[in-house]
Amino acid sequence: MLIELKVKIKNRKISVMAFLLLMALGGSCFLFPSIIAAQSSSSDIDALNQKISDKKNSIDSLQKQIDAYTENIKIKQAEAKDLNDQIGILNNEIAKINLNIEVTNQKIEEANLEIQSLNIKIDQLQKQIDDLKIKISQYIRLIYKNDQISYLEVMLTNDNFSSFFDQLKYAEEIHSNLKNSLTKFVQNQADLEIEKQNLEAEVKKEEDLKNQLQRQMAELNEKNSAKQIVLLQTNLTQKQYQSYLSQLKSQQQKINSDIVSLEKSIREKLAEEAAGQTLGSSKLDWPVDPSRGISAYFHDKDYPFKYIFEHSGIDIRAYQGTKIKAPANGYVGKIQFAGNKNYAYILLIHNDGISTVYGHISATYVKTNDFVTRGQVIGLSGGMPGSVGAGPLTTGPHLHFEVRLNGIPVNPLNYLPAL
Repeated sequence: MLIELKVKIKNRKISVMAFLLLMALGGSCFLFPSIIAAQSSSSDIDALNQKISDKKNSIDSLQKQIDAYTENIKIKQAEAKDLNDQIGILNNEIAKINLNIEVTNQKIEEANLEIQSLNIKIDQLQKQIDDLKIKISQYIRLIYKNDQISYLEVMLTNDNFSSFFDQLKYAEEIHSNLKNSLTKFVQNQADLEIEKQNLEAEVKKEEDLKNQLQRQMAELNEKNSAKQIVLLQTNLTQKQYQSYLSQLKSQQQKINSDIVSLEKSIREKLAEEAAGQTLGSSKLDWPVDPSRGISAYFHDKDYPFKYIFEHSGIDIRAYQGTKIKAPANGYVGKIQFAGNKNYAYILLIHNDGISTVYGHISATYVKTNDFVTRGQVIGLSGGMPGSVGAGPLTTGPHLHFEVRLNGIPVNPLNYLPAL
């Protein structure tokens, strides 16, 4: 009986040791392609990192040129005396925008390279995790099988204590390898999550850059349109130009004085009728979606027609025919709209001395003396050169939006939600 038991146990020992050997060999064979794949992935990442570095250097070089144009524009703005100076400023601004567009394109390419690199890292980590899952399951099965043999059986199957302790030591190594693999597995899982978050951030960055590129292209078109308008004016005789300039300034002054006087009389009327109490909060919302950007700010030093008058509001980029929504409850104080190419606008009166003006409108959906509610569509935006309601000084589709406090223009951004 004892001989049969020893033979049986020896056979089991051989089978366990064979499994150990197969696992060691199998593990090596299994990991060998992974090592090759990892080396290949690392080489790809190195190549991408070099391209990213080259892009960064190129962007830095372009940024230095942009800074030079920015400084040149400041100098020319300080020296500007006539239309030729204005054309010089516009030429510099156009050159600067073209460089900005090139920088944005380079950044988009850089972001794309980062995305490629991150995808390789993610694939590499996922492969390592999959390998570790198989390796851990093999270790667990091996430990389970090893645990089925009692210490008595191990002693009986070994001719001396040295072999017995060698086998115990090997079992300890299997446990240690399992622990190390589990630690590596947890770390790789954490690294994978970080890289996925980095990938999401880089994809969002690329999307933002593409939106920025669209805004820059729109800005380039606007500056080119402004340049064409100024070039036409330079072809006028001095007498014609002075007459044209005088006409534009008088139109602007009339619009401003009409708004101031109308607002005052309307507020007095509303106070007498206690109608102003129905207007509610004067806190303002955006009249159109501002996500396409602002092409000109309040008293903007880069405003292309600053030589004629100060810019009294902000120009919000909006496609031709965008719905304009009342930013708060209000009273329609005036509508200037003749259905021709002359400048058209809507004036709304709100509480707390606030009024708002909407310029270059292409259609109106309200009438003078109407009460409007927050979010109500009051008209459509315009601004396309030569279109209905655009007026003579517009370089592209947008909404000119003014905020006035007791009739005086103030910076609209101080009254609107932050961008």
